[in-house]
Amino acid sequence: MSRRVYIETYGCQMNEVDSARILSLLQGEDFRPADSIADADLVLLNTCSIREKADQKVHSKLGELRAWKRARNGRVVAVGGCLAQQEGSRLSARAPHVDVVFGTHNIARLPGLLREAESGKNRVEVDFTGDTSHWDVLPYLPGGATSAMVTIMQGCDNHCAYCIVPHVRGGEISRRSPEIVSEVGDLADRGVREIVLLGQNVNSYGRKEGEISFPELLRRISRIPGIARLRFITSHPRDLGPETIGLFGEIETLCPHIHLPIQSGSDRILAAMGRGYTRGEYLRKIAALRDARPGIAFSSDFIVGFPGETEEDFEETLAVMEEVRYDSAFSFRFSPRPATRAASMAGAVHAEISGERLSRLQALQEKHTGERLAACVGREMEVLVEGKSARNPAHLCGRTPCHKVVNFSPDPARDGQIRRVLVRSAGAHSLSGAEGA
Repeated sequence: MSRRVYIETYGCQMNEVDSARILSLLQGEDFRPADSIADADLVLLNTCSIREKADQKVHSKLGELRAWKRARNGRVVAVGGCLAQQEGSRLSARAPHVDVVFGTHNIARLPGLLREAESGKNRVEVDFTGDTSHWDVLPYLPGGATSAMVTIMQGCDNHCAYCIVPHVRGGEISRRSPEIVSEVGDLADRGVREIVLLGQNVNSYGRKEGEISFPELLRRISRIPGIARLRFITSHPRDLGPETIGLFGEIETLCPHIHLPIQSGSDRILAAMGRGYTRGEYLRKIAALRDARPGIAFSSDFIVGFPGETEEDFEETLAVMEEVRYDSAFSFRFSPRPATRAASMAGAVHAEISGERLSRLQALQEKHTGERLAACVGREMEVLVEGKSARNPAHLCGRTPCHKVVNFSPDPARDGQIRRVLVRSAGAHSLSGAEGA
């Protein structure tokens, strides 16, 4: 009889792909997806620790799972991902009802760890082995999916002052290019039209392993039949080179959108963060991208209230936002993380001040997002259908090449995964339109 597993994923797209591979691994152990925690025999939390709030969410959920586990014999709780890597045995000591704790390099071992847990042995596996054998498993993909994420590397060698990723994901490890190309080919055969390449710093793909370059990987994937769109995240500005920038004008399937985190617009704060570039260098790369692909869309990340940030530093960040005018952005207050240099830096910014700055930054971004969306009204745009609209089940929802969400009424006489939609209105975060209008 099949058992049921419910996976709750926290944080980044990398964790989403890891969860999809975990589900594929567990299907080999006769587990099937559960619709809810109540229906599950195994609950697995795939965690994130990039910010303190993410830690708190996981510990809160673990508190809820204590009663869930007691309610029926044989239930199992497992915790993986970055928080598991960070906390290790401390996590199981704090939450003794957790049966398995496995780190970012131990995903392939999970089936064996669960078998031991079911026999009464609680296990903690968080060693850094460089084990990437879970990459050999094709991620679970729901039927009808048109877009899929493909991991090309993990870890990071940059060691930014605020970032815990190198401590919980380890150093950079690149996946072999033939494996990546093969996975993309398999996905294309299953009807996937859009591929999103994932890594903590995709621009440094292959540098340590003697693999092909990241630009060459993009070229090879772009030639795979059936793939209509190609994206990648995340790019570190320091490592984004002229060849990769030039590909936006060379490869038609490479979508005109790039996520390029700046974090701060102040050279002084960028230096303290250890980002390895200046404001001017970043803006020159923005200009080069616009030259290569006119109309390209930009998104970014911002940290507000980094230790030592003054009002003048923050105003420089707002000035960069005004110059670039991002289509969207992720922004957060600085959160000190264990083992990072920034955690012990002097000059902490008062929470009230950083909160007020974050509100101002987000208000400015909402203004720019609204302007970008409003500029699309009246235009016919190509939309890759992702499914039914959450607003209206009779409508469809998808994304443009510039990564904008469009909800639209379909033309019953037309079908296909990519549609031509006339945009009729713009909301705060998405567009609305009609096909065949």
